[in-house]
Amino acid sequence: MDRYSEVINKNQREIVLLKAFPCKWGKCSFCDYILDNSKDEEEINKLNFEVLENVTGKYKVLEVINSGSCFEIPKDTLLKIKEIIKEKKIERLFLESHWVYKNKIQQMRDFFEIPITFKIGVETFDNNFRNVYLNKNAKFETVEELKKYFDSPCIMVGIKGQTKEMIDKDMEIIQDYFEHATINVFINNSSKVKRDEKLVAWFSEKYKFLINNPKIEVLINNTDFGVGD
Repeated sequence: MDRYSEVINKNQREIVLLKAFPCKWGKCSFCDYILDNSKDEEEINKLNFEVLENVTGKYKVLEVINSGSCFEIPKDTLLKIKEIIKEKKIERLFLESHWVYKNKIQQMRDFFEIPITFKIGVETFDNNFRNVYLNKNAKFETVEELKKYFDSPCIMVGIKGQTKEMIDKDMEIIQDYFEHATINVFINNSSKVKRDEKLVAWFSEKYKFLINNPKIEVLINNTDFGVGD
């Protein structure tokens, strides 16, 4: 499992994949990523401290991800991250959270005392597909409501049951309303949700121009940021 890497194309930054406590929601129909967690706080902190030793501050930007939300990272690890931010003179932090923590977002911004780009796994702005089929439990109604809390949506494409119209709308929204977004092309995993190869091929051709959009990061594989397994 690779837990440290550097994103060197767009939005250059160091990135670490840390362990955390189990995902508070943990019921998304497409996700088996939550297997990378633990209830052993000592074990979690020991591993995370080792991973964080790799951070140099060379880009002044750090992204911290885990198998859930940043609010499930133990307090000692959060304090260690804050210590490294000060020591390495890091100026911006990327974090990710589930919608269920929306009312705690400002607390995390206040804790780290530097600008944070807060990501959220939206998957799609189609409310029915997101919350019924994908069981995401992210029940915001409008883009404006989402933007009250979060800065950067993560969108998933290429799932059987998705339509081209859904994806077109999602691409329109992230280009028009957000300064940063991530597109994840779905990869088959141990869940029952399956990849739609024809939809992936269509998306890859129609939206290949997004590769050159500095605001949008496209992950063809879920390890394209250099972390994970």
